[in-house]
Amino acid sequence: MAGSWIFYTTFPEIPLINPEFKNIAQFAPLIGFFIGLVQSLIFIFFRAISWSIYPSALICLASGYLITGGLHLDGLMDTFDGIFASKKKRLKAMKDSRIGSFGVLSLVFITLIQIACILQIQNQLIIVLPICLFWGRFSNLFFIEKFDYITYKKKSISHKKYWNGFRRESFISIIFLLIFIAYKSVSITSLTILFKFLFLILMGIFLGYCIPNILGKKIGGFNGDACGASIVIVETAMLFMHAILL
Repeated sequence: MAGSWIFYTTFPEIPLINPEFKNIAQFAPLIGFFIGLVQSLIFIFFRAISWSIYPSALICLASGYLITGGLHLDGLMDTFDGIFASKKKRLKAMKDSRIGSFGVLSLVFITLIQIACILQIQNQLIIVLPICLFWGRFSNLFFIEKFDYITYKKKSISHKKYWNGFRRESFISIIFLLIFIAYKSVSITSLTILFKFLFLILMGIFLGYCIPNILGKKIGGFNGDACGASIVIVETAMLFMHAILL
C-alpha cells in the first residue's frame, strides 16, 4: 500500500520512507498531532493577512478534510447509519455507499460544533487542535486493543492481525505525549492554566477510552468506519472541552 494511504492522508509519499500497514497504527496519534499543527498554521496565516475569524475558521476546518480526504468523516456517517439500523442490518447499512439521514445529521452536527469551537478558541488553536487530533487517533489504539475486528468484506486487512499489544503500540505516542506535557508545563506560568491543561490531558485519556468502548459495544467490534467515527467524535469532544475551559 502506498505511504500516503497508509498514513490516512492525501500527503504525497515521502522519499525513502515506505511504511507498512502492520506498523502504522502506532504512528497515527503523531500524524494527528502534525495535521492539527498544519491546520492551526493555516488558520493563523489567514488571520495574519487580515481575513476575518469566520472564513479563517472555515478554511482551517476544510483543510483538515482535504488532508485526510474526508476518510474519517465517511466512517462517521457510515457508523451512524449502522447504529440506527436494526442489529441484523447494521453492517449492511455501514457497507451501503448511499448516505442515510442519520449519517447526514451526524456530519452536520459535528461540523457545526467544530466550527463553533474554533471560533471560541481562536488564538489558542495552535496548542489545542494538535492535541485534540492526537487523542482522536489515540482512541483507535484502545479500540483495536479491546475489540475484535468485524467486516462486511470477504477479503480485508485489519490492524488487529498485526497487533503487538497496547503497551508496545502506544509506546511512541506516550513518550511523545510526556515530552509535550513537560514542555507545556514548564512554559505555563499560571497555576490555574496549568491545572486546566493537565485536566484536559486527563479528559483526553477518558474520552479516548470511553468513546471507542461505547461504539465497540454498540456495533459488536471495530472496523475502519467505526475507527473513523471514534477519531472524529473524540476530536470534537476534546475541542468542546477546550472551548469551555480556555
